[in-house]
Amino acid sequence: MTLKYTPLKDHDTPIKVLFTGYLCTVGIGYFFALVQILFTHGMADGKLGLSVDDIVYSYYGNRSGTVLETKLNGSMKDKAPEQERFDIMQWVRDGANLNDYKDSGVEKIIETRCVMCHNKEASGIPDFTRFEQLKALTAGDEGATFASLTRVSHIHLFGISFIFMFVGLIFSFAETTSTKYKCIAIGMPYVFLIADILSWWLTKIHPMFAWLVIVAGMGMGTSFIFMWVISLLEMWLFKPVFIDGPGRHYQQWRDTMTWEQNKIRFDKFMAFIKPAIAYIKEKWLIHGWPIVKDLFNNRSDKADKP
Repeated sequence: MTLKYTPLKDHDTPIKVLFTGYLCTVGIGYFFALVQILFTHGMADGKLGLSVDDIVYSYYGNRSGTVLETKLNGSMKDKAPEQERFDIMQWVRDGANLNDYKDSGVEKIIETRCVMCHNKEASGIPDFTRFEQLKALTAGDEGATFASLTRVSHIHLFGISFIFMFVGLIFSFAETTSTKYKCIAIGMPYVFLIADILSWWLTKIHPMFAWLVIVAGMGMGTSFIFMWVISLLEMWLFKPVFIDGPGRHYQQWRDTMTWEQNKIRFDKFMAFIKPAIAYIKEKWLIHGWPIVKDLFNNRSDKADKP
């Protein structure tokens, strides 16, 4: 079959350098994005490492305490000594009054430990030089606000979709992956990106959806790594990997696979996946759908009240 495109290995060297530069840059960017998640959401429960509790605290909130206490015990835990953090939390529990703010020494702690970042020049975070903004954080912790979710959602949808568009464009010139699997790999990030954004909003409504945040993030990462690795290998290491190396066995296996064998593989996959789909559907009907239904019913009741 004649190829209708120029394979990655046959592109001119300047094009390969262009593609490689882009892939390496976004690869490093993706790595630092994961590190940033580890040090923000990953510290929501006060322990390094991303867990379901971190996701719940970040989006649903820790309803047993205030925003300020949650931050001091979580992502801001290393910003002040234990005694100073205790003094701030004690001030919050005593009512967070302005007079006590000065007399208890909390004002000095805030100025020393927090104002270096939380000031009027900073964007996207509260300005602690203004007492009313600090006071707002002494309310109950209900996680991310709908306003912040709206802002972050549209930024991620626009920005990340552009990243995957160019990564997918480069990967589309790969020749070692069949058209069917290329379509799956290129389309997967967009499906998981939408699922990821949707999971933030669902977790805000109920903590049971925190698992969806992790699954969607893993799906995006898997598809990104697959396209990234295959593209670089085909451009620079095609012969040692795909002709003389382990990639040769995959291509031989792929090319000799008949329609009947593909159908058998598909049936085995469906036999494996059907119980999982049935389990998810059952859990959704038992736990998920009643929550969403009650939410809409409550909003309708409030709208009907004069």
